[in-house]
Amino acid sequence: MGDNSAAAAAPASRFGRICVFCGSNAGNRAGYGDAALEPGRPLVSRGIELVYGGGSVGLMGLIAQTVLDGGCRVLGVIPKALMPLEISGASVGEVKIVSDMHERKAEMARQSNAFIALPGGYGTMEELLEMITWSQLGIHDKPVGLLNVDGYYDPLLALFDKGAAEGFIKSDCRQIIVSAPTAHELLTKMEQYTRSHQEVAPRTSWEMTELGYGKHQRNQSIIC
Repeated sequence: MGDNSAAAAAPASRFGRICVFCGSNAGNRAGYGDAALEPGRPLVSRGIELVYGGGSVGLMGLIAQTVLDGGCRVLGVIPKALMPLEISGASVGEVKIVSDMHERKAEMARQSNAFIALPGGYGTMEELLEMITWSQLGIHDKPVGLLNVDGYYDPLLALFDKGAAEGFIKSDCRQIIVSAPTAHELLTKMEQYTRSHQEVAPRTSWEMTELGYGKHQRNQSIIC
């Protein structure tokens, strides 16, 4: 394991493990690669483990390698069908293989205490929106953060504001998403987050096994 002296010096975190959603592509600007490295460092300094999509390419591979090199545990969750596309060479950390995308998201959510989305495409945004929706419904009460690198997500945040202004998103539910331009600022906001919206139904009301959230995954494989 790596040097954990930085983790010892950092303030204790309320999160043992954070799930990071990010792309299997690196983007067209070097700044996005730097953005993937940025949250890895505060995770390591606070001794927080990483859950991610299991790939070794694009932004996924960058943040996973950063956290692993820093001495913290890394758990990747990936559908079997995507392994040839998202894993190039050796896997990073532990990789849990699941049957489909729904099981991937459910397992990542089950394993994590909070969620962060980095710049990414349809898949990253879909994962982000599902975690926001699950919070709104009362399926979980975990913080959901958006790392808004160089204003990448400004249009999405503006859409959320538009939805609230037009009455499609309740004003208290608009506060579910926490955003910041840097990882340190985002993690600080997420540490301070408390749910302020009224959940649709308490978590105990949901059939968690049917949702897949707490489902026992059969025929899973783990690559270390």
